[in-house]
Amino acid sequence: MKSVILSSGLRVALALVATVGIAGRATGAEPDKQFFRSVEGKWVGPGEIVAGKYKGTKFTCSFTGSTPDGKVGMSLDGGCRVGMFTQQMSATIEHKGRQGYKGSFMGGAAGSGLDIIGGNVVDAHKVVFTINRNQLRGVMQALVPDDNSMTVTVAVRVDQQLVPVIGMKLKRVDEVEVGSIAPN
Repeated sequence: MKSVILSSGLRVALALVATVGIAGRATGAEPDKQFFRSVEGKWVGPGEIVAGKYKGTKFTCSFTGSTPDGKVGMSLDGGCRVGMFTQQMSATIEHKGRQGYKGSFMGGAAGSGLDIIGGNVVDAHKVVFTINRNQLRGVMQALVPDDNSMTVTVAVRVDQQLVPVIGMKLKRVDEVEVGSIAPN
C-alpha cells in the first residue's frame, strides 16, 4: 500500500520536474528559440523532494528534448525512477499565437498530468513558467548556466506563498554542440 501511495504522490511531483525547460513568452523571440535549442538532446540527473509529505524522496530522471519543425516550442520524453518504480513521462508545449505558450504533461490536468498555462523566457539561459492541476498552482524555474548542465526548482503556492518542493540537477549526456547550431 505504501508503494502505491508513494508512486501516486511521486507522479505529481515528477510531473512538475518533467516539464522542465518548456515555456516562454508569447513573442517567440530569439531568446525563446535559444533557450529551447539549449535543452535539445539527452539529459539525466538526480532530484529530491525537499518539502511536504514525501520530503527526502530521491529520484533519477532521463529525458530527451526536441523542438518541433517550423514551430516555437519543445517536447520532452523519458521517465523518472524512484527505487523499483519507473514512471514514463512526456510533455509538449508550443506557441499558440495570442494565447502565448500552452502545453501539457501526460495529458494535462484533464488526464493524469499537469497543464502548462503560461511562462516567460527571461533570457537564453533561464525560464520561469506557471503550472496548474485542480487546486495545485505553482511555478517552475529552469536555469541552464552552460551547455551541459541544468538546474530545476519547482515551487507550489501555499497560503499566498511559493514554497520550494523539488530540486533537480541535470547533466547533458549526448554529444550535442549547442554553440554550433545555426539560428533559424
